[in-house]
Amino acid sequence: MLQEALGIRPHVLVLNKMDLADPRQQPVSTRGAGAGRGPVGPLQDSARSIVPLVAKLISSSPRYDRAEVCETPLMYLVDTPGVLPPKLGDVETGMKLALCGAIRDHLVGEDIMADYLLYTLNRQQQFGYVQHYGLPEASDDIGHVLKHVALILGKTQKVKVLTGTGNVNVTMLNYSAAAYEFLRAFRAGRLGRVTLD
Repeated sequence: MLQEALGIRPHVLVLNKMDLADPRQQPVSTRGAGAGRGPVGPLQDSARSIVPLVAKLISSSPRYDRAEVCETPLMYLVDTPGVLPPKLGDVETGMKLALCGAIRDHLVGEDIMADYLLYTLNRQQQFGYVQHYGLPEASDDIGHVLKHVALILGKTQKVKVLTGTGNVNVTMLNYSAAAYEFLRAFRAGRLGRVTLD
């Protein structure tokens, strides 16, 4: 879709959170410009300095969607925050977008997202979560993992339980808070470098 939108004009595609991607998989950004080649022509020199320019533009302008980056050659930075296709192709694509934070967590559910994340990590044999949370071994049971996360991080909640003799306050593990922390650890790169696609 980017090739179609940009035509044959040379371009540099800068993707966010590149440092969180699995280095064993070729990132999309290295295939960015021209007809599947790297940056072409004068963009090669400019590509080295684009990241500091992007940071400068972001810090100087709270809201922008197009900004001139360079006069020679004429370059623009086009920002597309929150742009998603109107209809997602399948559930798995939606889950990947949710894990990256493109879809708000509460719309999908942290527990469902954590379960999909665990499935993905295990499928790719990315067992950083085992070391990070001190689990004895990898697990495909999200309940087991979240219980361990809640215990390690002290994620508890007080619940009022009705009994035959009256109400009793009981402290229970907070699985929702544990799922949220599991997702945060993934997004911060603490569970290892992972590419979802």
